[in-house]
Amino acid sequence: MPPSTINFERTTQSEKVARSAGVVSIAIAMSRVTGLLREMVMAQKFGAGLAYDAFLLGFRIPNLTRDLFAEGALSAAFVPAFTETLATRGHEEAERLSNLVASAIVAIVGLVCLLGMIFSPQLVWLLAPGYAAVPGKFALAVHLTRIMFPFLLVVALAAQAMGVLNTHDKFAVPALASTFFNIGSLVFGLSIGFWLGPHLGISPIEGMGYGVVLGGVLQLVWQIPSLRSLGFHFHWDLDWSHPGLRQISRMMIPAILGNAAVQINTMVNTNLASRMYDPLRGADGPVSWLAYSFRFMQFPLGLFGVAFASAMLPSVARSAASSNFDEFRKTLSRSLTMMFVLTVPSSIGLIILGRPIIGAIFQGGRFELYDTQRTALALSLYSIGLLGYSATKILNPAFYALSDARTPMYISLFSVAVNFVAAITLTSYLHMGYSALALSTSVVAIVASLCLFELLRRKLGGIEGRYLLHRFVRIAAASLVMAIPLAVLYEQMSHRWAANRWGYLGILAICLPLGLILFAIAAHIFGVNELGLAASSFLRPFRERFASARAKIRN
Repeated sequence: MPPSTINFERTTQSEKVARSAGVVSIAIAMSRVTGLLREMVMAQKFGAGLAYDAFLLGFRIPNLTRDLFAEGALSAAFVPAFTETLATRGHEEAERLSNLVASAIVAIVGLVCLLGMIFSPQLVWLLAPGYAAVPGKFALAVHLTRIMFPFLLVVALAAQAMGVLNTHDKFAVPALASTFFNIGSLVFGLSIGFWLGPHLGISPIEGMGYGVVLGGVLQLVWQIPSLRSLGFHFHWDLDWSHPGLRQISRMMIPAILGNAAVQINTMVNTNLASRMYDPLRGADGPVSWLAYSFRFMQFPLGLFGVAFASAMLPSVARSAASSNFDEFRKTLSRSLTMMFVLTVPSSIGLIILGRPIIGAIFQGGRFELYDTQRTALALSLYSIGLLGYSATKILNPAFYALSDARTPMYISLFSVAVNFVAAITLTSYLHMGYSALALSTSVVAIVASLCLFELLRRKLGGIEGRYLLHRFVRIAAASLVMAIPLAVLYEQMSHRWAANRWGYLGILAICLPLGLILFAIAAHIFGVNELGLAASSFLRPFRERFASARAKIRN
């Protein structure tokens, strides 16, 4: 094949991933916005206290599996095997593999749900022993954990459906599924907890727990019509000896451990935070502050890291299956570069503007100014690791596409150990309090991503490292040019504007556009052309919709 043809195909493949990531990013943006709306309602109704702390733990136990399955292990193990089956053995065998996986999920995860509901007291004690010191808090956490455990099953099935659709280059529908979860959990939760609850003897926080489960069901149901349109219809089929199912099973356990570092570190931090006492809030506060801030940090993480990982995995899986490693390297390096240009300025922006962002969204009702200050501090420290979190989301699937699930697993276990040592050291010996837990998580995320990159570079014989370093330096320089005047302006405005929602909104109305303009100008000066490609990827779906609408009007 002539070199010019090879270059054209590479460019096409990289642009295809960027376009797909743009579609996923828009869908995930909707999901994150509705998720923030849900968190805003929770903050207004329950604040940062006993009820919300208990709800967080009850939700976090099954939600850990949501993070692992929906954005990690199941996709990483299922997509390469499903892609290979579809390419080599046809639709009928691929449909059977899909049914085998779905049936196995029902059998295994259903049993896990049952055991989890039975042993909820032990799980709550393991994850948050400090809750037992507050009257009623431990019992409420156990009760809410039992209510929300079935969420684990429906979200695992939804993740498997997402893998099928992504393999067929259908990204928008599965990415929007989380939006339907957020809307459904909020509508169902408010309906049950506040409108029907008084008549049924259900408390508001219990109603929100039931809303989580029903929202998960809606997330699964939303994807079923798209599956049917592709010719996939579920029927029970369980054959543990099937080679495809065995291949996925072999990948699942190391893939779960490989994707578990951030979630396990968050659980360890919850355990430590549950034992902490704030001078003003006592035992109620640190767990909620960390949860609110981490939830907000997940907005850019999902928008950029998860979006590019979801769009990239089918492409690199096909490249690996055809042994086209030049294409593999090209796709991976371009995905990382696009992630850099979106993540680095976002991280700096969250560090500078964390307080007005948190205050504008959450402050009010039972969420007070003190909660805003404490949450913003945690957010700024979590944001330091945003680049590491996002890079890990992209690098892990690259290993799975190469049928290597062990390397991410080892790095993940290493990360958990380092985080535990760092968290204990910073909290017990340096007495940094709950904020140290956010800092330790960020540092570990950066270290883990660097380790993954180096090991993958050795495995592939290079990942265009000089190109990546060159682009990163330019992006970092443009971000620094944005940061300095933005920080000075915010410092001046924060002393003059009221510390309430309207004051925060006023600050953001001026600072956010200014930050975008400054970064765009600096990016142009430093030759960061990836910003234009990123903007094009985000705007393309809207342009195509607009062009389609105009064509229909003319006809």
